[in-house]
Amino acid sequence: MCHSHSEQTELTQEYLDSLAALAHYKMPSKEELRASALPHGWKIEEGQTPAPYRAELYRDETRGGIAQEPSGEGTRRRSTKGDDGRSRNLVFPPAPEPLPYAIVDNHTHMDLLDGEVEITARDALDTGEKLGIGAIVQVGCDIPSSLYAVAAARADRRVLAAVAVHPNTAPELESAGTLDEALETLDALAAEPRVRAIGETGLDYFRTAEKGIEAQQRSFREHIRLAKKHDLALQIHDRQAHDDVVRILLEEGAPERTVFHCYSGGVELARICNKQGWYMSFAGTVTFKNSKDIQESLRVARPELILAETDAPFLTPHPFRGRPNASYMTNYTVRFMAAHREQSLEDLCRIIRANSKRVYGVWGLSGFSGG
Repeated sequence: MCHSHSEQTELTQEYLDSLAALAHYKMPSKEELRASALPHGWKIEEGQTPAPYRAELYRDETRGGIAQEPSGEGTRRRSTKGDDGRSRNLVFPPAPEPLPYAIVDNHTHMDLLDGEVEITARDALDTGEKLGIGAIVQVGCDIPSSLYAVAAARADRRVLAAVAVHPNTAPELESAGTLDEALETLDALAAEPRVRAIGETGLDYFRTAEKGIEAQQRSFREHIRLAKKHDLALQIHDRQAHDDVVRILLEEGAPERTVFHCYSGGVELARICNKQGWYMSFAGTVTFKNSKDIQESLRVARPELILAETDAPFLTPHPFRGRPNASYMTNYTVRFMAAHREQSLEDLCRIIRANSKRVYGVWGLSGFSGG
């Protein structure tokens, strides 16, 4: 079972600021994270892009919000372009009907920017909540984004944090001689009570050349050890590396709560997950027409091991593939999942929320029963 984390002591802001300074990063303030571009009580218009995601809201330059060209500075960074280099529709998709029972977005990146606008954390969370996404796990990929995750989780109780060095970043840090230093920082951050997972970590043989595999595998093993040391869940990034991911998990001894984020395997891996009790988190990719293996895995997955996510701002579900993604879009993915599994939407939502609580513990939200 996931521990309550009540015995942990919150890290001081001064200490977090010192870690940020070492990473040449400025942590966002609670005021920034809690800011809103909209008046209290704004409403969702079904079939329309949610108000905080409409570019016209920010046309007045004094209000800010229009996303600028990539700079890599400040508290947030712009996501990379699509692999095909084609022009994209940068308008956020329309709002669906709210879900019948609030769920958790298991994996998202509010700090990465995409689309025409720069949404505040509060506006992103408010939008999700109005459409049935009552809470999220904000995930780190390096030290700056892990610090952002901690800041967001401390500023808003709808957020829990995951901290890690992404597998594609690990070889870069190893080459620079700073991977061990980064792991020490993650060890410190993992003591924060609202950090509930180590992730995203794992292996990615798609983007990393063969010479970087050894560093990836070492980093993955160290992240597994961190998760077990702190009794945290493990969120795995697994791309074209299924066999080695499973092998290393079995060699090291997988943490009690192990999650395959953005599940990309076939039925064989799903059956391994079923046997081992590893969670499978399905992103927008499960809705893609060419994702038959993932869809079949969803069918065979044990209900108590199913989670849902966006991986926003990436992997927007069909029929909006290629457009910017946000946590509220988990709604579309879960609707597809319920239809594909031939079960009621409310039943699947209840299952996902119960599974999320079992993996991460409680968010501490009075209006999020059981969470």
